[in-house]
Amino acid sequence: MSDADFTERYGTDRFTASVITNRLHYVVEHMSTGFLREAFSPIIRDWYDFACTISGPPEQDYPMSVVSNSLVVFLGTMGDAVRNTVIEYGPENLKPGDVLIGNDPYRTGTHVNDVLFVHPVFHDEKIVSFVNIRAHQLDMGGTVPGGFSGTKANIYENGLVIPPVLLYSGGTPVRSTFSLIFDNSRFGDILLPDFKSIYQQLLLGDRLIRENIARYGAEPYLGTLQYAVDTSAERMREAIAGIPDGDYVGTGLVDADGMDETEEFRIKVTLIKRGEHIEAELSGTSRQARTSINASMLDSKTAVGVAITMLLDPETPFTTGTWRNIDMACPPGSLLNSLPPEGASMMFWEITTTLVTAVFDALNPVLGERAVAGDYGSLSLHNATGLTSDGVPWATAAQCGGEHGPWGATSDGDGDSYTVLFMLNNLDPATEAIEHDVPVVLLRKEAATDTGGAGFNRGGAATIRDSLWLTDASAYSSPFRTKIPSGLGAHGGGTGKLGAVWIFPPEEANIQEGGRLIPHAEDVYTNTVPVGGMLDPVTKALDPDGRYYYFASERSWDTKAGAMFRYLTNGGGGWGTPFERDPERVLRDVRDSYVSVEGAARDYGVVVLGDPDNDPEGITVDVEATSALRA
Repeated sequence: MSDADFTERYGTDRFTASVITNRLHYVVEHMSTGFLREAFSPIIRDWYDFACTISGPPEQDYPMSVVSNSLVVFLGTMGDAVRNTVIEYGPENLKPGDVLIGNDPYRTGTHVNDVLFVHPVFHDEKIVSFVNIRAHQLDMGGTVPGGFSGTKANIYENGLVIPPVLLYSGGTPVRSTFSLIFDNSRFGDILLPDFKSIYQQLLLGDRLIRENIARYGAEPYLGTLQYAVDTSAERMREAIAGIPDGDYVGTGLVDADGMDETEEFRIKVTLIKRGEHIEAELSGTSRQARTSINASMLDSKTAVGVAITMLLDPETPFTTGTWRNIDMACPPGSLLNSLPPEGASMMFWEITTTLVTAVFDALNPVLGERAVAGDYGSLSLHNATGLTSDGVPWATAAQCGGEHGPWGATSDGDGDSYTVLFMLNNLDPATEAIEHDVPVVLLRKEAATDTGGAGFNRGGAATIRDSLWLTDASAYSSPFRTKIPSGLGAHGGGTGKLGAVWIFPPEEANIQEGGRLIPHAEDVYTNTVPVGGMLDPVTKALDPDGRYYYFASERSWDTKAGAMFRYLTNGGGGWGTPFERDPERVLRDVRDSYVSVEGAARDYGVVVLGDPDNDPEGITVDVEATSALRA
């Protein structure tokens, strides 16, 4: 496109459009920083469970042009969420100072705890943009405090559903809306200051956008919103065109829903690629689950876009343009396009993460060296409540389970051993903050040996986390993917190992009296209470051919003071041929406890001499024995 054509299309020159785009990225990051600094809720403050975006006006069909560097599952749905919310309320009914809210998963995606806040920006008495925040609220009512559970049977048990309504009207709080929310939710002392902070961040975004319009003009500003979206679309179109035409099939498995263990839930995707377009056809996916593990169409659309972006061009700016050359067909009433009232959505990311695995499974064989190995697959989220010794209620969500774990390897290097799922982008809550807020001691958070998939580049090691609970507690545990590995290998790499969850009763944990940590060894699990995973029925140790222990076999996992939960995530997949990994890299892995001496010989053909536990710097590679083993 010539400079003249660019100016005619976007109402400004390339340089100015680039400057405005970068200034708008500053706007959403400034909003994010302000909210993160002021947040009361631990899931905001410690997890970064929110996102900020800027969308264009109705005349442009609400393009989501700029997003914050935050939660991917929000960013992927917020373009449609803002459009659906404003259209239903009526853009003609909005005025300066208004804030619309909504949280219906079938209108806006994700789940009811994620409340969308939409604020119109006016210039010359006309809407020129919307600044938006979606933020996870610690509670929105329902049968489970905090909401996180896959056991709820319908939308009525799930929590309060808010249609598009005003939270602020002309800058004045709408008392009836506030009353509706706070009369139906727990932890109002935390939610209320966060609502007020969100409002201030929206006003900040409004002011900064109007300052940009005053500096550069309305036409260049509006043209830049369209330019940002077109840039993403062009890059994705070129990336799609670079893979061969064909029909590529991938699958994924979710162990069970929250009703019982009799039904597995399978995801099947057929990627139909022709020219510059690709269609994700999802027939063959299981029917919607009987409990709240389902995903909406918007969540599934996000997963497809995220997976294709990561595989084909991870540098593509994330906007609504990402999906312009991607179509999707998904049967209503299925796991990936559930319908109310029975098809409740709460643990939606567990399903869409499995869809990401299926897309990787479909495209990795044709990508060759660009293939990406699978991650740990499930947050294995821990949600618990109880009373302190003086009777004060406490609650924790997404802090003490298997929420963080490994990624798979790529051609660029080993997989990270401690991060979040591909579909997320959260912080890791600080141990000090968790222990300050909740009666728990986090005893262990470390990499587990011989759990990452072997490869020229090794998969990230599984994370093992031990939490000692100082009071009686009721917990909901959600390890959804422990039957088959999620950390699929790529380009000849090995598959990551399976994880599991156990409870050590107080008499077995005996941490305070015994004064020692419990190792991760086969002989320590016999008297534990298995929560989820493939385990030997006698020893309760990991066994991929053993018995499946179902995470919701108890409605809640009630424990006494002194009990310990142990979460072991799945391992990340490896990339490339393991026997081609440099022996010196394997030696470092053994020194750092990512790989055992036995695993080095078995998985990599590298013979390591010495004692890595007592003399890690003294270990060496037996070059001759390694050459013989690799021959």
